[in-house]
Amino acid sequence: MDKLSLFGLVVAITGIIGGQLLEGGSINVLMQMAAFFIVFGGTIGAVMLQHPLNVFVSGIKMAGWVFVTPVIDTQKLAHQITTWGGIARKDGILALEAQLKNIDEPFVAKGLQMLVDGNSAEKIREVLDIDLQSYETLRWQAARVWESAAGYAPTIGIIGAVLGLVHVMQSLGEPAKLGAGIAVAFIATIYGVGSANLLFLPIAGKLKIIIAQQVNLREMLIDGLCMVANAENPRFIENKLKGYIPEAS
Repeated sequence: MDKLSLFGLVVAITGIIGGQLLEGGSINVLMQMAAFFIVFGGTIGAVMLQHPLNVFVSGIKMAGWVFVTPVIDTQKLAHQITTWGGIARKDGILALEAQLKNIDEPFVAKGLQMLVDGNSAEKIREVLDIDLQSYETLRWQAARVWESAAGYAPTIGIIGAVLGLVHVMQSLGEPAKLGAGIAVAFIATIYGVGSANLLFLPIAGKLKIIIAQQVNLREMLIDGLCMVANAENPRFIENKLKGYIPEAS
């Protein structure tokens, strides 16, 4: 669980609601179902229109990464690859076949299987680079689902506000209702701008960071497997792979 993301969301919502209460406003004023349906329904529809189904579904699923971040342990994988290099140098490439049963990640298993099968470093890199490109392309597109939502939401919020004002204009014969009606009309703008800046853009930004880390991990794996295939010294492998490990880790 990414506690910082959860805490940040709570702080953002508390700040908005707290400010409303300090100004003497009511939380009930912010609860407008019509504005909610206009903004979020319109935003979801526009995003679905823009993206293919597989990209849209991937983007929705990946939103969970913001609060439950996938495990990205570059240090552990670097140590694992270095160990493979030592085994291959001592007992031969075929000795690595016993390591396959301990691997759950398909990309890692595929790379190691290619290594065990006796493929050259060039062939391993060629095949895994294509897999990495496909993986990276889909996930960047999925992250852009949330960027596009952030672009549409404020505009659709304005549409909601205009629709609300049209309703207010129809009540000009009742001046007592105009103030409250105008206030309600602008709630749609709050929903649009608020969701874009407090939810959609932060989700897109966080997903980009996670995707970059995942790509870095896979690039390290490809480089490491190629070094093992070339029978490089395990100490050299270890020193080179350290460059892929973020200093903070």
